[in-house]
Amino acid sequence: MTLKDAFEKRKTDLNEFKEKRRKIRPFIKGDDKIPEGLYEKCPSCEASLHSEQVKNNSFICTECGEHIRVRAIDRIYLTTDKYSFKEYGSDYLSKNPLNIENYEDKLRKLKDSNGINEAYVYGTARINGEKCVIGVMDSYFLMGSMGSVVGEKVTKTFELATAKNVPVIIFTASGGARMQEGIYSLMQMAKTSTEIAKFSEGGGLYISVLTHPTTGGVTASFATLGDIIIAEPKALIGFAGPRVIEQTIGQTLPEGFQRSEFLLSKGFIDKVVHRNDIKPLLGKLLKLHRRSDA
Repeated sequence: MTLKDAFEKRKTDLNEFKEKRRKIRPFIKGDDKIPEGLYEKCPSCEASLHSEQVKNNSFICTECGEHIRVRAIDRIYLTTDKYSFKEYGSDYLSKNPLNIENYEDKLRKLKDSNGINEAYVYGTARINGEKCVIGVMDSYFLMGSMGSVVGEKVTKTFELATAKNVPVIIFTASGGARMQEGIYSLMQMAKTSTEIAKFSEGGGLYISVLTHPTTGGVTASFATLGDIIIAEPKALIGFAGPRVIEQTIGQTLPEGFQRSEFLLSKGFIDKVVHRNDIKPLLGKLLKLHRRSDA
């Protein structure tokens, strides 16, 4: 399934959702149950949120302002100019190099349910009229883990940007390396980092946008190699998780440790940006860094 098909599926799902909402009667205790998918719970304040209202609010909780995880398709919709995105590499498919039981079945189910073939989508686009190559990780696809195909597509992102002579923007959201692919997954850290070094040496601009969560091998490679690194509020960013670190060093970590605001105070990232302000900021950065020969 291509990203275009996924967008069409998203519109169909939305129409079905609206029809479901139209049919629902006022909820009375002991009467009809609320249709599945009509409401969702905020992961932070646990408030019951109307799904359509959350979508219309850029997937931000209307009660506490929590930035809820966003699928790759929705992130592209929120960030790029309408109809400007053209996907590349949609035919790249993961193999099962270690012959892990049920891995191929799991991938097949995730493709069907998410409308994408892997945990990373990339292509050319415009943001406020400015050309770029954009890549987005999808944490709903095996927690955005980096396998061999994700690494290959990230590498191709920078190759495409070099050919087009435009900047790269990548939104990260990952649990780290994909354990089902073992060493093949770990090799992607060096592979992506090498390609970014080549891109940087050629004068290319790379903007990395860290979202919740960005951890493991992704943090230790391409996620933190941007010329400009921004992050969404309260995003968990790090290599090992807080619990692992506490158990290892036998100490209690500071409040908010590994959250984007804490990392900003330590100089690890350049700016914490509200989701609604990311597109305008990216547009300004692209305009400022526009190359005359692009």
